[in-house]
Amino acid sequence: MVEAVQDAAVVVTGAGGGIGAALARRFAAEGARVVVNDLDAGRAEAVAAEIGGIAVPGDASTIVDAAREALGGVVDVYCANAGVASGGAESADEAVWALAWDVNVMAHVRAAHALLPHWLERGRGRFVSTVSAAGLLTMIGAAPYSVTKHGAYAFAEWLSLTYRHRGIQVHAICPQGVRTDMLAATGSAGDLVLKPTAIDPRDVADALFDGIAEDRFLILPHPEVAGYYRTRAAEPDRWLTNMNHLQQKWETAE
Repeated sequence: MVEAVQDAAVVVTGAGGGIGAALARRFAAEGARVVVNDLDAGRAEAVAAEIGGIAVPGDASTIVDAAREALGGVVDVYCANAGVASGGAESADEAVWALAWDVNVMAHVRAAHALLPHWLERGRGRFVSTVSAAGLLTMIGAAPYSVTKHGAYAFAEWLSLTYRHRGIQVHAICPQGVRTDMLAATGSAGDLVLKPTAIDPRDVADALFDGIAEDRFLILPHPEVAGYYRTRAAEPDRWLTNMNHLQQKWETAE
């Protein structure tokens, strides 16, 4: 058991399935009181019933106040997990770019804006951002997703460096492929890059709880991502060349 989350008031967005549901289940198993959020009310209610949680369906950008009320007036842990896997290139419709930006970045910003006054007054709070390895690296065939996940990672990083001395703990989860509906929707690019090493959503939850126990910011359910990230930083041209080779392999397969 992770003492930091026992009896904690926890919100998990996008928790009707996939990583979000796995996080909700793990927090509940660790003794937390969990609000399950999802746009799909039926899925939120099903997971909440399973774990003894509280369903608060709706847009993840707007549910902080309702979730806080459902938890008795306090939120200790907020998991900004809801996301959209928007594919396409620079030519993707502006509505696709706008949705990716709104869900993958601005929903996190809005949640933090609503949470931080209470957390700073109390001197504690925990913000968990489900990003993606794409936020550290990139993903072929998915410019809106890659760019906005970079933004989500940057915002989590900014929160941590700005408020950690005031008791705010931040974790950025950056997995590669995870066996979820989102992975299935990535098509041939996901089959090439992500599917071979895809893990179960429960593995992501396990990685987060290891990170919470060790008070680590960066959570890497696929440890090999650390090596890719180091190469990207130290040898960007080599890394870009290797990624371009992957892009060409995908184009040939298409």
